Amino acid sequence: MEDDLFQRRSKLATAGVAESVEQEQEAKVLVLYTGGTIGMRTNRNGVYEPEADYLIPELKKLPIFHDKSYAEEQLMEEEKDLLVMPVMRSGRRVKYHIKEYNPLLDSSNMNMNDWSKIANDISTFYDDYDGFVILHGTDTMAYTASALSFMCENLGKPIVLTGSQIPIFEVRSDGRDNFLSALVVAGQFLIPEVLVLFGNKVLRGNRTIKNDSGSFDAFISPNIAAIADLETDITVDWAHVFRSGTTEKFRIHSEMCPNVGLLRLFPGISVQLVRSFLQPPTQGVVLQSYGAGNAPDNRPELLKAIEEAINIGVIIVNITQCTRGYVDAAYATGKALYDKGVIPGGDMTAEAALTKLSYVLGKANWSIKTKSKMMERNLRGEVQAIRKEDISLQDFELIDSVAKALSISTKEETIKLREALYPNLMCAAAKSNDVQALERLRNTGGNLSAGNQDGRTALHVAAREGHHAVVQYLLHHGATVYSKDQHDHTPLNDAIISKHHQIITLLVRTGAHLTMHPIRIAMELCSAAARDEVSTLQAWKLAGADLNVSDYDKRTPLHVAVSTKKMSAVRYLLGNDARWDTKDIFENTAEMQAKKPGYEEIHELIQQKIREEKSGIPDSEDLQQAQIKHD
Repeated sequence: MEDDLFQRRSKLATAGVAESVEQEQEAKVLVLYTGGTIGMRTNRNGVYEPEADYLIPELKKLPIFHDKSYAEEQLMEEEKDLLVMPVMRSGRRVKYHIKEYNPLLDSSNMNMNDWSKIANDISTFYDDYDGFVILHGTDTMAYTASALSFMCENLGKPIVLTGSQIPIFEVRSDGRDNFLSALVVAGQFLIPEVLVLFGNKVLRGNRTIKNDSGSFDAFISPNIAAIADLETDITVDWAHVFRSGTTEKFRIHSEMCPNVGLLRLFPGISVQLVRSFLQPPTQGVVLQSYGAGNAPDNRPELLKAIEEAINIGVIIVNITQCTRGYVDAAYATGKALYDKGVIPGGDMTAEAALTKLSYVLGKANWSIKTKSKMMERNLRGEVQAIRKEDISLQDFELIDSVAKALSISTKEETIKLREALYPNLMCAAAKSNDVQALERLRNTGGNLSAGNQDGRTALHVAAREGHHAVVQYLLHHGATVYSKDQHDHTPLNDAIISKHHQIITLLVRTGAHLTMHPIRIAMELCSAAARDEVSTLQAWKLAGADLNVSDYDKRTPLHVAVSTKKMSAVRYLLGNDARWDTKDIFENTAEMQAKKPGYEEIHELIQQKIREEKSGIPDSEDLQQAQIKHD
């Protein structure tokens, strides 16, 4: 009777979960509220000031930020601290948790320790959320965005910084649109970058500067176009999204070197000032020179001071004082610097150059030579890299043929055609194990992380089919492991379903993790145990599943394996630390079930496991008791 009740409840639970997934997709976003104008309130004197515990209760009063009825009816007990946006036109809903910093900071007071705190919070909760929003003051937002872009290594999820010029609860405020848009971008668009969202633009964080202290379009990206435009539709320029292209997991590097500075040249700058600036403990300097990277070449004492600093290990990077443009060694006045060992900084912003220098110098295991080389490299899309010109879309015969058949001739129409066809073409190439076709699609502007009409990407398909070489290719070219199809399945889910253990290991090493609710995972494990499918249990364990997780009836996979007499599953589970003493809702353990007539072989296996543990190393309490007796 108990087994019948278990089966009925499991079927009902599975049906309910599957139906909810098909009807509505959800994303979880973590909001780090560090401070800034966006959450301030106006005091009696009409001055904006931060106030603790003010933002969240006020947001809950605004229906556009919090769907109160949905939260009361649908959220589970462990989700009660979440805020929930109304369902969007796309059918997706964003749930978000706000972590408020104490104290709240004016961004002018932020320093490197605050950058490390933000980065550590992202690292702590990285696996639990689909994206991150950082509410931040505008004055130093570009510095924080640049710093985080370097500190967050192998990033695979969006981190969106935003704020406002007027507090969010004022009658007129840019904060509402900025915050709402940031939640949507972080929850719906897998852009694996640190971004700044302001006005109607999404900008690469390390390419951003604050350009206007009084405009709602306060930030610009002077040397590259926006990553996304926020109009009636959100349009992402996927071809220019920076991807790490690695099979390593996300991690942070929070050891930033504080001994860096900005030195801006001006006519008549004294040698004494330059020498003083370059003295220890200075380890790195961003030199802001004239025009295309020029400095006076008729002052040998100035160049000598720079050369002496470089000779004792100071790294000096040259960038232009101009808002737009880059440094160029074509001029003799610029070449004089590079001949002394100054590193050309290309078109980096001052914020990016300074934080990159701090990041590179913070790598204690790198030599000075390596650090200098890294300053010349494009690490996070912060500097224009020399690259081949884009191959014309017309070079791909299929697109050309379809365009002609549909009488399409303009570039805009051809781009839309590509965006519609490429995801399906890439999925087809992945299914047929055709790496060359994927390479050609990528070279003609294809986004390897793009999903088809069902939300499935080439990585989903390759993981399901077991094409290891294709999976490796996709990961090395920046395909995201976090994309979800219309059923909320990630590529990791596909690899588990097909039991491709090698691919599961590769995806997990890259940062993939289980996103399903623990009860769903428990039901999948219990089902595999009931079928005696050890390879499926192995797949789930490789993916990070806890083999002791329990379902709605608090039954573990071992409960099910024992009750259905599945010997292979019992052996595997006991060999992988499954607990025999966990109680279900009927107060039964797996050991108790194994005492029934006909279960003698299983009972002996459990007893053997118990004997092994008892004869093994005692736990800490036993060790203490043993020590007391010895004394």
